[in-house]
Parts: sequence; structure tokens; C-alpha cells
Amino acid sequence: MKKTGAHLAVFALEQLGVKYTFGIPGVHNIELYDELHNSKSISPVLVTHEGGASFMALGVSCSSSSIGTLMIVPAAGTTHAMSGIGEAFLDGIPMLIISGGTRQDSGKHYQLHQLDQETLVKGITKAFFRITAHDQIINTIYKAYEIATSGEPGPVFIEIPMELQMFKGQVSSLPLYTPKKAAFSISDNKIKKIAAILLKAEKPSIYVGWGAAEAMEYTEKIAKILNAPVATTLQGKASFPAKNPLHTGFGFGPNSVPASQKAFKNSDAMLAVGVRFSEIATGSYGAVVPKNLIHIDINPEVFNKNYPALLSLEADATVALKLLYQELKQHKVSKNKDIVTLIAKEKQNYSSEWEEKINTNKVSPKHFFDALTTYTDDDTFFVVDDGKHTYLAAELLPVNKPKHFISPTDFNCMGFCVPASIGVKFMNPSHSVVGIVGDGGFLMTGMEILTATTYQQGVVYFVFHDGELGQISQFQKIPLKRKVASIIGAINIKGIADAVGASYYEIQNDQSIHTILKKVFDITNKNKPVIVDVAIDYSKKTMMTKGVVKTNLARFSLGEKIRFISRALKRHLLEK
Repeated sequence: MKKTGAHLAVFALEQLGVKYTFGIPGVHNIELYDELHNSKSISPVLVTHEGGASFMALGVSCSSSSIGTLMIVPAAGTTHAMSGIGEAFLDGIPMLIISGGTRQDSGKHYQLHQLDQETLVKGITKAFFRITAHDQIINTIYKAYEIATSGEPGPVFIEIPMELQMFKGQVSSLPLYTPKKAAFSISDNKIKKIAAILLKAEKPSIYVGWGAAEAMEYTEKIAKILNAPVATTLQGKASFPAKNPLHTGFGFGPNSVPASQKAFKNSDAMLAVGVRFSEIATGSYGAVVPKNLIHIDINPEVFNKNYPALLSLEADATVALKLLYQELKQHKVSKNKDIVTLIAKEKQNYSSEWEEKINTNKVSPKHFFDALTTYTDDDTFFVVDDGKHTYLAAELLPVNKPKHFISPTDFNCMGFCVPASIGVKFMNPSHSVVGIVGDGGFLMTGMEILTATTYQQGVVYFVFHDGELGQISQFQKIPLKRKVASIIGAINIKGIADAVGASYYEIQNDQSIHTILKKVFDITNKNKPVIVDVAIDYSKKTMMTKGVVKTNLARFSLGEKIRFISRALKRHLLEK
């Protein structure tokens, strides 16, 4: 039979369960878009910028079983999308990038958009495929999907030249997709060794990341048996429920809340699952792990990179923890009995630090997040950006369901929140989706809310508006007393809301929080996006900020430490 390459590509995506593609049509993918119009199961979504498309695709992959898929033009479409592709690569999120390609049959050079895309994306993708014949298309897309979703997930790029899209070519069949399940061989002996280490420990602890999100059931059971405190990475904040009495919070080093620091103090064995011990998660590597570190991850390359493990295990988190639970459940542990009381006390004490009197001039973070929790539920998806608000949410926002907190992490890209929230909402139309973004991040991709308006996606965005790049300006102010290029120009957020067709509200102080939130969530139920301008009070520093400054300063040589401290004192005392 003869089929166009566009038909074959869309057929393959349908078999993979792709629900949406995100991108912008152009001369090099116009045939693909025309074929998408014929699809009964895939809807092409027009975005305002391919960077927004890649973040929307991330939102899809992070919050559903479908894979986020881009449909972009080569060259400019690719370079625009690379921020989201890079985020997917470093954060371990699956993504398919379908790009048009310049014609290979013309023999002409300097074509429009002609660029070596393989070299361009080599460092931020798991694999690249340039298709050269019709009979490669379906199986290549299937193979790309397998690569994107297996091991540590990530983005895979497929380039389909224009002549293959347009013209018909011979194919022997239209094969259906047969899922392949990775089989991990985990020895009983290794599981028994892990169990023995944890059972012998006086103060075992557990540290989980995004890779352990789907294993939450077994993490909870193991934590209960061991009476072990559980901390999470930033990306894995929703990998353990905040309502569990053994939950301590984000991180366990100097950058973490007191409940984590005290519960993990003197831990003599740690079970770390689905984590990489990266810079953000460890507060610039300030965290100290016990000698008896057990590290379980699907990607063996993460082992012993920053912290040496006594025992490492390459495995899917759910498979490994289920086996470990079965080994542990026959034991009763009577150690560390006071840990739940300690965690509860420290959480209450830290909460009290934030519960200041009602602020009539700005919005207090604790009052805001307490109110937000009142108007949302466990099914709500929370999406944040990169900035000071990220760590406020990490410390003050309770999340109880797996993958219901979505954050840019190791790539740490500003501009993530607005489009990623839209991708989440596309896949979860019956659930509330809340975006929390700083004004700096909002300025990068805020116009993408037009896509939410156009496709009737009722996301609510809380823009923490302080007129600065908050996290950086605070890092500048502490040692330097100067805010250099971190003050944002005055923005009319209502004007942006009007331009993109979103509803607009302001929260100017603590007294107005509840009134506005009630109105906001009534509107989002009507499938209309809402932008809420929040006059946030950033005066109180998060533990992340304090911990990272302290950790990095401690690493300086004595001479450099004296120089930095002297400079800071001089500027704070003498400069106006």
C-alpha cells in the first residue's frame, strides 16, 4: 500500500495514545497538521510560542499517562522549544518532538530553516532520528516512544523531511503498537541486605524524589514499619503525602525546615529512592548523608556521583519498594518511637513563625497558602515556576497525591509555570489546576494564557508580584546590599489579563485573601483562566535561602570569607 508520511506519522501517534500535539504550523510541517485535522483521537493545539509548547508537553507528561508531544517546524521552532526540551531532559520527563525537515530530494542548499538539528539537540535529548524512507516512520516513532519512556525518561527528537510528509510511499503494513515492559532482575539477596541494614539502624530515614512518586503506597508502608522520617526532593515534593505523620518536608540538610533537620539528625541509615542528590535538593550539597546509604534508582549513572552509597540498586521504584516491603512486613520495629511527636512539634513551631498578625499592606505567605488549601483539595494540581515563590510553596503548601506538585528543577527554567499548567489542565479537565508564578517568570510566558482562553482551559494563576526577581535580589541583598539588574519594570498585569481574555483579580493584603479566592475558583469552574495579582510579602526568608547562603559561605577559604563578610558589613553599615 502507499501512504503519505504525514498519514503514517499521525497513525503512529494515535497508536501511542497521544491526545494532543503542541506547536505552530509552518511550511515544513503543514502536511502533518493537515493530517492531524483528520484524526479522531488527537487534537493539535496552537500555541503562541514553541517554548510554551514544550512546557505544555511537560505538563501533559507530568500529570497523565499520555506523552507530551510537540509538532514544530525545524530550526526556529526547535530553538524556541529547547528550554522545555532541556527541562524534560534534566528532570527525567518523557517527551516526543516531531519536527518537519527541509527537503532531502532537491539537492539544494541554503533552504529555508535548513539546519543540522541533530547537532543542535544532541546534548538535551536521549535520541535523535532523521527519517529517510516511508517504511521507517511508524517503527521509528514507536522506538522513539520506547526510548523516551524507558529507564530514566526524557525527550526524543524525530525529524521528518517535507518530501516524505507530502508524497506517498510504499509500506508493507500499518503495524499496531505493542507495549514493552522493562523487566528488572532484583535478587532476593540484595533486598534482604537492604532490609537488614534498615532493621539494624537505630534511626533509619527515607528520602524520595520524583522517581518514587508512583511508589507512594509502599514508601508509606515501609516508613510505618521502620518508624522512619521521610523527606522529599523539590521535584518529588508530591512523592510522599504531607498529611502522613512521618512526612518532614522538602530536603533534610541546612536548607530544609526544622522538622527535617531534627528528624534526620544522626540518622544512621538512609533509604534514598528516585533521587539524584542534585544541587537544589541538597541545598548546594550542604546535606550530610549517613555512611549506610542505600540508593535505589532506575538510572545507574546517578549512583555515587555526589554521595557514596553503601549499597545501590538499579530498579523501578515501585518494583523495588514492593519487594522491600514484603521483606520488612514480617518484622516489628520499636525504635525511634518519639519521631512522630518530634515532627509534629517542629512543624507547629515553624508554622507559628509565619503566623504573624494580619498584614494590611501586603499578602503574608502563610495566610495565603492556608487559604489556598481551604479552597482546593487533594485532587488539585499545583504548578510552580522558578523563583522565591517556589520555596515558599515547598515549605508552606501541603500536597498529598503523587505528581500533584509540578516544578522545574535541575534545568530550573523560568517561564515554566504558565504553559505547563495549561498542559496539565488539558489532561485533567475535571481537576483544579493552580499555577503559582513570580512576576519575572510570568513576564516570560504570560501571553501563553491566550492559549488557555482559546481552548477554554480554566487554570487559575497567582502571580506573586513584588517587582523584583525575588530569589536573586535576596541573594544579592544579603552579601552585597545591592540589587543589580534584578528590579523589574512596572507592569500592568490587568492589561495582560485583558489582552489574553482572562479574568483578573487583585489580592492586596491578608484581609482580602478569602474573598478573592472564593470568586476565583467559581470562575475557573466555568472554563475560563484567571490571573490573580498577589502583592506578596517576601520579607521573611525561607529556609532554602538561609541554608544555601550559609552552606556556600562555609566553603570559602578563611581569607575569602573575611573579604566577603567585611565587604558586606562595610556596605550595610556605610552605604545608604
